[in-house]
Amino acid sequence: MQRRAGSPLLVAVGIVTVGLLAGCSSGGATTPSATTTETVTATPTSTPTPSSASSGSASSPSTSGGASGGSSGGSSGAGSSGAGSSACATSSLAGSIEAGSGGAAGSTYVHLVLRNTGSSTCTLQGWPGVSFVGDTNGTQIGNAATLDRAAPHPTVTLASGQKAVAPLKVTNSENYPESTCDPTSPDGFRVYPPGSKESLFIPYTAFAACRSEDVTELDVQAFVPAGQAAD
Repeated sequence: MQRRAGSPLLVAVGIVTVGLLAGCSSGGATTPSATTTETVTATPTSTPTPSSASSGSASSPSTSGGASGGSSGGSSGAGSSGAGSSACATSSLAGSIEAGSGGAAGSTYVHLVLRNTGSSTCTLQGWPGVSFVGDTNGTQIGNAATLDRAAPHPTVTLASGQKAVAPLKVTNSENYPESTCDPTSPDGFRVYPPGSKESLFIPYTAFAACRSEDVTELDVQAFVPAGQAAD
């Protein structure tokens, strides 16, 4: 009879032990759950970021190209500007004087020519600065040329070897009294390409230059493509 009374106690102890083990087992199950959350967070959600940065970089050259194209126009050849062309550097230009339309009313027209000696296409737009120089050292003689603002002033694109022309009107020094003009023989012209602070020298001695600043002999038009000068 005593052995039967002890059996329920052993069963109860067994039930409690199983319960405790089950509790420990369920408490340990929370750790994998947290690990899973960290794994999800660590999933390469940052992968799109390099992709976005890459697409942003790719758009930069496109924007820059548009800005370039907008500033220099769309045509090519010696007429108007070509996309991507930059202003001609003075160091990549060679100057010369060519015959113009002749002369009338006491003045003579010649063509001031700038040729692209560089290997890259470049542009010229506007009026050159022009003056007589002499004394074998580049000393300016008289006044610089006035600018004919009524003349066409397109952007001229020059491939390597191409030329731009600016008609230059030279008033004959004989039109003025000698005492007013104070004439001398120049060595040639100093020419500043449009927008440049650097000049080039073009030898030319066919004209007499007035030293007096009371006289302005030179008047220059803007550059146009070779063959399109109207003077």
